[in-house]
Amino acid sequence: MPATLKPAPLRRGDTVVIVAPASNIKHELLERGAAALRDGFGYRVVFAQSIFERDLYFAGDLDRRVREFHAAFESEDVRAIVCARGGYGCNYLLEHVDLDLVRRHPKILVGSSDITSLLTYLHDATGLVTFHGPMAAAGFATDPGAKWAGSPEGVHPAAWECAVGGWFGYDAAEEDVTTLVPGEAEGKLYGGCLSMLAASLGTPFEVQPRDTILFLEDVNTKPYQVDRMLMQLALAGKLDGVRGFVFGEMLDCVQPGGQDYTLQDVIVRLLGERCPGVPVVFGFRSGHVSRHNITLPIGVRARLQAAPGDVRLTIVESAVEPAGTNAGELIAKVQGAQRPVRFDGNGRSVQ
Repeated sequence: MPATLKPAPLRRGDTVVIVAPASNIKHELLERGAAALRDGFGYRVVFAQSIFERDLYFAGDLDRRVREFHAAFESEDVRAIVCARGGYGCNYLLEHVDLDLVRRHPKILVGSSDITSLLTYLHDATGLVTFHGPMAAAGFATDPGAKWAGSPEGVHPAAWECAVGGWFGYDAAEEDVTTLVPGEAEGKLYGGCLSMLAASLGTPFEVQPRDTILFLEDVNTKPYQVDRMLMQLALAGKLDGVRGFVFGEMLDCVQPGGQDYTLQDVIVRLLGERCPGVPVVFGFRSGHVSRHNITLPIGVRARLQAAPGDVRLTIVESAVEPAGTNAGELIAKVQGAQRPVRFDGNGRSVQ
């Protein structure tokens, strides 16, 4: 594995570019997301007008999407790249990404769902720390009528600013996360959408989760399908050496017509057989979520502490260079806050 490559931190006033490497997007959702990034977080937000192009279900043809992606990394003015949405299409980009360009111009890259393919590949190939979390038209957007666009509470502001701002030592878990298998583990935080991780197998871009705290999430996936993808990873040897498992909310991952078992039962049975004694927690909100999408840095050290009624996923390493402030108990105090909390460059809260 290459040495860890960390981007520069994102501060108020910095330029954020929105890109669309996967599915086509709705103009109004992108505008709402851009406004949230601009007015809520103080960034300068830009995007190319070609982002609204369509080619079947893609955001324009492959050439447009690759050029947009490369231009975002190449620009000296851009500090962070936020994907518009997932859907489908990032796998087309993988064999065309200029890895040397990424190494020369490391940037904060944020996305989830289909974007998982880019997040994991770029980290594995270049060492770049990437970020699993809210997207411009799915999380930052505030349209309650769009199923996965989120709401005015679509982003967890403290987790976002800690991840991209470089504060470390903060507890990213919240009260809704439950322990399925107790234990403690420490390792590199890694993962994303389970469907994308499984789809990588057998390709030159397959995931490398050994020695990690593996985050897995999905949406609208039946329990037996989750079982099948976990088994596929297990049979490919990809669960060997995983130190801990963190599952997302797994929204709508139920069998139509009812079932006499839970998805948690399925997970405990399979991982209990394949990864005995490895801690497992369930319900972490990152990716496809009901609210407060938590930003997770992919490629930095994390500590998982799983006990009945008490789960802690602590990011113990800054995700950017230079390293930021050790947040310590500061972030714990704002977990579950009823209103957005802002932090300055020294970790002080700004109301």
